[in-house]
Amino acid sequence: MAEEIRAEMVANVWKVVASEGDTVSDGDTLVILESMKMEIPVVAESGGTLTQLAVKEGDVVQEGDLIAVIS
Repeated sequence: MAEEIRAEMVANVWKVVASEGDTVSDGDTLVILESMKMEIPVVAESGGTLTQLAVKEGDVVQEGDLIAVIS
């Protein structure tokens, strides 16, 4: 079953760490968001393959926006 990872707050996509097709493990950092001068890592909550990366560096995400899909 696919796991959707969504933004928990409004933030800028500061750095994309993982790429589509990468194999990720629970706890791996996928993207780093920046909000109010704080860097917030977005991590995989389960292992699998990163099948979709919905953001790129410089994007602004709103709360609830899709960041990535792991299956």
